[in-house]
Amino acid sequence: MAAPVDEPMGLDVVAVPPGSDVDLDLRLEAVAEGVLVSGTAAAVAVGQCSRCLVDLTEPVIAKLRELYAYPESTTAATTDDDELPRLVDDLVDLEPLVRDEVVLALPMAPLCRPDCPGLCAECGERFDDLEPGHSHEILDARWAALRDKFASDTSKSDIPESTDRPHAGSGE
Repeated sequence: MAAPVDEPMGLDVVAVPPGSDVDLDLRLEAVAEGVLVSGTAAAVAVGQCSRCLVDLTEPVIAKLRELYAYPESTTAATTDDDELPRLVDDLVDLEPLVRDEVVLALPMAPLCRPDCPGLCAECGERFDDLEPGHSHEILDARWAALRDKFASDTSKSDIPESTDRPHAGSGE
């Protein structure tokens, strides 16, 4: 049996979109205290990879198991209204159960593949789209003046000077 999704089920990163179907494979059993619903709910969630932001689809399968208490049963009398669902006019409302279980089955951080390298922290490009060994030179801003000084000195002369001895005639 398939049930349509009216509102998105999930998080901003990944959710079962409205207009899609949730396939239900259910077994309803009459027990002494109510109706036991068990089975699975399967859907396809869409979202983005949490590392590289590429669009993805993710199959979701949630196991369902819930007792819907008869209105006059001992279970209904000894539990709070929000603790256990009840049969209302001999009907079982599966929507809260299916929604809760499908959302809990969604990945918190969906990945396009388990070894996704993600995005470069410096340029924001996907590592899959960059050449191997991609990197950026990171220089501490406190050393910028020295970099500029030595960059201009090396352009004046190709022979590096030793920095461990004072220059001739410097008075040191």
